[in-house]
Amino acid sequence: MTVMTTEQIEHFLDDVFPQRMGSIESIGEMTATLRLAIGHQHLRPGPRVSGPTMMGFADVALYVAILAQIGPEPMAVTSDFNCHFLRAASGDHDIIAHAKLIKLGRRMAVGEVQLFSASDATRPVVHVTSSYALPEKP
Repeated sequence: MTVMTTEQIEHFLDDVFPQRMGSIESIGEMTATLRLAIGHQHLRPGPRVSGPTMMGFADVALYVAILAQIGPEPMAVTSDFNCHFLRAASGDHDIIAHAKLIKLGRRMAVGEVQLFSASDATRPVVHVTSSYALPEKP
């Protein structure tokens, strides 16, 4: 069961992380789906979506999945991040992130994110595994 709605998470992020990328399409039990509208600032030559853009977007997607489960926590921070670029992502299409929490404990969350080009939802362009350090609750 989620403890925050999509709208609550968006408002929270507007306050504490306004420079984030993407918008939330859905949240669920231990999951989140986000969309990033690709603009010129996200491209590298090709035109392809840049690696830093996809890594940052995947990180935000996992953070959203965590927030949906634990509530507003500005100090949940990335503690590990491993990214595999599987294929180029065309700069002509949005990027979709599917984040899934594998473990959610008191002090750590572990998850994975797959990014897809909106033109092909069957073949991921990036696979990320990551963990977040969660602050102690008083």
